[in-house]
Amino acid sequence: MIAKDVTVQNRVGLHARPATFFIQKANEFRSAIWVEKDERRANAKSLLGVLSLGITGSEEIRIIADGQDENEAVDALVDLVNSGFSE
Repeated sequence: MIAKDVTVQNRVGLHARPATFFIQKANEFRSAIWVEKDERRANAKSLLGVLSLGITGSEEIRIIADGQDENEAVDALVDLVNSGFSE
């Protein structure tokens, strides 16, 4: 299992469009992946789960993965969040 903390770079956070990009990227990997905010955890492959966390801009989240491609999964999702989702 691997986990990394990252600060959401886009100002509106993980609303519908960026959350969709996030889960699409998460679904490219076989590992189980979660996103955590304020001790609440959601499946990173679930749009409703990610949206339920109410992640806004400049908040810190933790991305956690467990499985055969966990390192690649976490690195790819951290890179996506750091990119600001091209907004």
